[in-house]
Amino acid sequence: MKRFLGSVGVIIAVLTGASGCIERILTVQSNPSGALVELNAQEMGRTPVTRDFTWYGVYDITLRLDDYRTLKTTAKVYAPIYEWIPLDLLTDLLPFTVRDHHILSYTLTPAAPTSQPSPGILERAEELRGQMETTHYPTTQKSK
Repeated sequence: MKRFLGSVGVIIAVLTGASGCIERILTVQSNPSGALVELNAQEMGRTPVTRDFTWYGVYDITLRLDDYRTLKTTAKVYAPIYEWIPLDLLTDLLPFTVRDHHILSYTLTPAAPTSQPSPGILERAEELRGQMETTHYPTTQKSK
């Protein structure tokens, strides 16, 4: 019995000493590439961008690129089954590294051309200019 317990102790010590870990990776891609990515209001870089992450859950994502509409969205990053309690303990004891890679892909839409003014804006500008030129106070003349 002592020999069995000793063997079990050695096996546990070896597994604990040689245990791997879980590497969580998040990649954000966009079409076209080169968009600036903000993840939960923190700048990550330009697409395609890859970073390690710690927590599963909902992330707020913002993508910005010149001449394209800014995209603000949320993405849910789900934990795989081997990260569920109590299986996560067994996964942590594996003697190799487990990789959990999530890829989020987005397509950006071109922005509307801004060379043409909005309808009615020139008329509104003329109206405001006319209001600025007329005054409700009479001009004062200097006495001679």
